[in-house]
Amino acid sequence: MPGFDWRRRLAALLCAVIAMPAFSFQAPPDSSLNGFLPRGETLTYGAEWRLIRAGTAKLSWNAAAGDSRQVNLELRSAGMVNTLYRVSDSYVATLARDWCASTVFIHAEEGRRRRDTRITFDAEHGKASYLEQDLVKNAVAAQKEIDIAPCTQDILAALFRLRAIRLNPGQSMQFPISDGKKFVNARVEAQVREQVKTPAGNYQTIRYEAFLFNDVLYRRSGRLFVWLTDDDLRVPVQIRARLRFHIGTISLQLERQERP
Repeated sequence: MPGFDWRRRLAALLCAVIAMPAFSFQAPPDSSLNGFLPRGETLTYGAEWRLIRAGTAKLSWNAAAGDSRQVNLELRSAGMVNTLYRVSDSYVATLARDWCASTVFIHAEEGRRRRDTRITFDAEHGKASYLEQDLVKNAVAAQKEIDIAPCTQDILAALFRLRAIRLNPGQSMQFPISDGKKFVNARVEAQVREQVKTPAGNYQTIRYEAFLFNDVLYRRSGRLFVWLTDDDLRVPVQIRARLRFHIGTISLQLERQERP
């Protein structure tokens, strides 16, 4: 259905959300990242599109067995949007001990589409492989291999790396990021401190802009903003994508956070 393909990119919007890239910087020691993150965390967001509730996004993190970590994102449409175009997507990223992306698995049910996508990051050989399967047609929909930089990030791994970095307004950094089909060095800019009100509460935040649209990682014209709390945990409490007029603005606001 025209105008509804943005949901296939909603996982990317989460960090960013949703769509937040990682950076070309000297990574902090693994112990410092472990120090600020809880062993587990679940963040639930409400999604709004054109002033109506469009669905929910649930972002969870846990320290898996051994040296790996796992980040999960679940997207579900709701209300009128669900009636027009049902979305039920799951996104699972496995991260290595150094927080570089290892594998990503996406199961997408969007309207009549049913797709499974696997992305494998081979840091040793500098390659990322992408395989997308059409479950309705029982056929390969897309397959690709690209060159990547060492410690390339997927969207979700990048969000957690950003949370570990203190970028103050006026500062910016670049970071290698890939969706398995394209590799870029994307810029993130810390812009301003703002007070943000969400259903989960009021927060003092720093607003960041991630430059992923306008033919950087995605061809679509738009702007992507992420608000992280201005404290040690740096929780993403709001994400907003401003796209062309015929699509409009997509906003995600934190509704609930849970820790074991």
